[in-house]
Amino acid sequence: MIVADNLHKAFNTRTGRIQAVADVGFRAEDGRITGLLGPNGAGKTTTMRMLYTLMTPDEGCITVDGIDAARDPVEVRRHLGVLPDARGVYKRLTARENIAYFGELHGLSASRIRERIEVLSHALDMADILDRQTDGFSQGQRTKTAIARALVHDPRNVILDEPTNGLDVMTTRALRRFLLGLREEGRCVILSSHIMQEVGALCDHIVIIAKGTVMAAGSADELRAQSGEPNLEDAFVKLIGSEEGLHA
Repeated sequence: MIVADNLHKAFNTRTGRIQAVADVGFRAEDGRITGLLGPNGAGKTTTMRMLYTLMTPDEGCITVDGIDAARDPVEVRRHLGVLPDARGVYKRLTARENIAYFGELHGLSASRIRERIEVLSHALDMADILDRQTDGFSQGQRTKTAIARALVHDPRNVILDEPTNGLDVMTTRALRRFLLGLREEGRCVILSSHIMQEVGALCDHIVIIAKGTVMAAGSADELRAQSGEPNLEDAFVKLIGSEEGLHA
């Protein structure tokens, strides 16, 4: 389980100090997919980066499976599998070698790495690309490799920043099935997106973020009820109080 409480993060720019995140808080439970939904620039990626310890909050706290991220970030990272907004893979290595390298970084034995690669290759339908050099991979193939790499150590908590961004329809469908499988295994899954259909189809709990703060939270049905709107897109626009959501 991942708990974020009263997160704040600001950045200094040439034109002054920008408050990217202000008082963001939510609980992401085990066996549930929690979605962070918001327009571009809402603070989703900054929030995600704080969750996986790439950034330190100016205020607030994060716990992962009861571990305080500020006090023990290294242990928190052991409990997390992360697909960041940057999908970089080592181009000179094969997909298998990319995954194995991260397994070694996590201290896994060679036999355990082979076992995990077999499991993840099957789950993500990677058999045809596993032993190909990743230079020249499509966006979908890079994303699959990056997800397998992130999950090689079998973490109970998974954080994905816009996982279907740039993917074709068939790869998106396969990835959605994979994410639902993680939920069925009892894992805590957090994903960010600004795609209404994706969030509505996947997420048990939705946290709407706009202008760096939480505007509403609940299931898709609860958000529709709160807003009095019949569909999630209209509910989202009403809850953030802006037409920007339609064009994000």
